[in-house]
Amino acid sequence: MDSFTEIWEMVRQALKESVSEITYNVWLADLELAEFDEDHAVLLASAFKKPLLEKKFMDILEAAFRRVLGFSVPITIVVDGADAQAKAPQLHTNTSPLILQTFDTFVVGSSNKFAHAAAVSVAEKPGKVYNPLFIYGNSGLGKTHLMQAILFQIQSAKPNVRAIATSGEAFANELIRHIYQQNMDTFHNKYRSLDVLLVDDVQFIGGKESTQEEFFHTFNEVTNSGGQIVLVSDRPPKEIATLDERLRTRFEMGLIADIQPPDFETRVAIVKRKAADLNTCFPEEIASFIADKLRNNVRQLEGAARRLQAYIVLNGMEPTRAAAELAIRDILEEYAPPAVTLERIVEEISRAFAGSAEDIRGKKRDAKTVMMRQAAIYCARQVTSLSMQQIGKEFGRDHSTVMYSLKQMDTEMKRNAQVRAIINDVLSNIRD
Repeated sequence: MDSFTEIWEMVRQALKESVSEITYNVWLADLELAEFDEDHAVLLASAFKKPLLEKKFMDILEAAFRRVLGFSVPITIVVDGADAQAKAPQLHTNTSPLILQTFDTFVVGSSNKFAHAAAVSVAEKPGKVYNPLFIYGNSGLGKTHLMQAILFQIQSAKPNVRAIATSGEAFANELIRHIYQQNMDTFHNKYRSLDVLLVDDVQFIGGKESTQEEFFHTFNEVTNSGGQIVLVSDRPPKEIATLDERLRTRFEMGLIADIQPPDFETRVAIVKRKAADLNTCFPEEIASFIADKLRNNVRQLEGAARRLQAYIVLNGMEPTRAAAELAIRDILEEYAPPAVTLERIVEEISRAFAGSAEDIRGKKRDAKTVMMRQAAIYCARQVTSLSMQQIGKEFGRDHSTVMYSLKQMDTEMKRNAQVRAIINDVLSNIRD
């Protein structure tokens, strides 16, 4: 075993046996051994993978060398010079950067195969087909996964592509900051010159006049120059009540693809795939049990698999029905609908009407503020168990003012379709 090459090939084999095939192919297959002696090993990796390998895989790498050599050696990971300019995906989401969301890790079923096929086509030919691609569906079904997979594949093929993935709310907040700093040229240069723009939760730009105006021009500049736009939302464009009509027509001019809750077979496959990613295996009956109990959310399925794997490892348990029931109980408790608070209602109303939460609770009496306040009172009455006296106390109003607000809003919703759509949109967000 004196050969440098022979040692590395044996370490590779040890790595293959230590992780799932998908994990190995995505993260470890293209590692190279640059230097080696009994005191040190130097591995070459891409600029994108280096920090993730150091955080997530160092123990696995050290164990593989120890298994082959019979002793431990320190490992250093350096950037491959040929890949020094590679860029990591610029994702501004709540997804952990240690979880690589690619097409290989996306489980395809009847509920999502159309959206998946469209996403693959866009990733292979950005700016050439389905522009924009608009993906929508309920929370936890894999929309953001597809968005990240598109970006990863595009940047893997073209490391120097100008691409940004952000969210509707982050875009709006960044715009506000640049307006305040009187630095709009920087904002324009950043977004209007992109090759690829991906926006998660794009529904949140609805009702924000300046944000929609800026996004309209950004959309036109990117698409007119041949760039690709991918939009993700919890509803189709026609159901975003506060969206400008000119943006709605642009969102609808490409391809709209929805993702539905996965069927039973797909749910089983998701549980098995997540178990494999965690370097474990669940019996068929356990995977089926989890899939039968958790029916509407991919995130719940993956969470159940992760918790079950933790019970197995930490408690020395077998993957039994009892252990699965514990994992599911925790998930169901974690995802139980939170109690609706007045803070959430005020936040949603201020967002929908592009106003201020402080004004809603304050004493301003201009027409817009009064409308927002009446809308908040109406929604509070619809989705909370608070009495009119309690609602009035929360808003600093008396019982008669609450009654008047409810009557006024009921009348306004009957005669004004736009206000009715906005209120229904807010109620839908709150109940979800």
